Amino acid sequence: MTTRCITVLGATGSIGLSTLDVIRRHPGRFSVYALTAGTRAWELATLCREFRPKVAVMASERAADELRELLADCPDTQVLGGEAGLCAVAAASDADTVMAAIVGAAGLAPTLSAVRAGKRVLLANKEALVMSGQLFMDAVIASGSELLPIDSEHNAIFQCMPADKIRDPKAAGITRILLTASGGPFRTMAAEELRSVTPSQACAHPNWSMGQKISVDSATLMNKGLELIEACWLFNTTPDRVEVHVHPESIIHSMVEYADGSVLAQLGSPDMRTPIANGLAWPERIEAGVAPLDLFAIGKFHFERPDLQRFPCLRLAAEAFASGGTAPAVLNAANEVAVQAFLDGKLCFADIPVIIERTLAATPVVPASDFDTIFTKDAEARSRAREQISLLSV
Repeated sequence: MTTRCITVLGATGSIGLSTLDVIRRHPGRFSVYALTAGTRAWELATLCREFRPKVAVMASERAADELRELLADCPDTQVLGGEAGLCAVAAASDADTVMAAIVGAAGLAPTLSAVRAGKRVLLANKEALVMSGQLFMDAVIASGSELLPIDSEHNAIFQCMPADKIRDPKAAGITRILLTASGGPFRTMAAEELRSVTPSQACAHPNWSMGQKISVDSATLMNKGLELIEACWLFNTTPDRVEVHVHPESIIHSMVEYADGSVLAQLGSPDMRTPIANGLAWPERIEAGVAPLDLFAIGKFHFERPDLQRFPCLRLAAEAFASGGTAPAVLNAANEVAVQAFLDGKLCFADIPVIIERTLAATPVVPASDFDTIFTKDAEARSRAREQISLLSV
């Protein structure tokens, strides 16, 4: 049995909490070196008292001061704040495994630090790879980092491929990757009704329990667009070899088609603890607390083609990937700004793709030659997206 010491980036989010639940079930197998959070100091303090990490990090110094007060009775836990602290614990030699679960572009720098330090990186932050693509994968190869996908779809693909051919699907005889999507809560809703949906409706996913941002992304199908880009980088393939299948039951998490006509699928209950446990213990299998799958109760599986007219975000993601350079980073930045504006009641749900498309059109694409360029374009795109939102609301 392999024992591992874990740093959890984004410990108070849904992925972080699920990770800690799996760790909790195997006290002799896993220990916790560091836990991080954005603004939820009280929640992180509660986790620190249970898991006793050596270091706890908040996204800002102000939040770190709050956490220090809450952990006055836990002197063995050092508290840090800011991006420098996040990057430090991600790269620290004390931990061999990093769960990268910070939502959005904010996760890129610390996840990259973990990669450069040669860690086993459990990648739940798809945006980091969407933004930096080739640069990120080059860093993985250069450091010898072990990159394991945690998104349920990419973990399913990983499980359906030969372990030594993850980056060479053609050599494995793979002809297509079949990426499944739930379709979100508005799968059958008429286009005109999408203008009146509320944030609470968009966050009420029919199958999964997720954070607000990814729930909205699932509702717009942008989540699948980001996952399309992520799959191409992870498995060294092209969009024409990745086909999105809407599968409302969310039981088949993705499939891989082989040249001989075989299709391998990974099935399971819609519970993120399955891919998390797979990443934590790989290549071994461990109990994750997930309910057994009852195929008799499910009865039937359904599949549909995605509707790109009602949900254009999937198309926009594919186009951004085809444009290359900094276009995917611009796409991601515009989406993050638009989703937050929708959650804040400042933007109509149906206008999220409008803002993204206008921001892409207004932001020149340049080669993604280094990380500084990517961060610069990210900031530029966010500014342009906010401008577009203000124009739309006039």
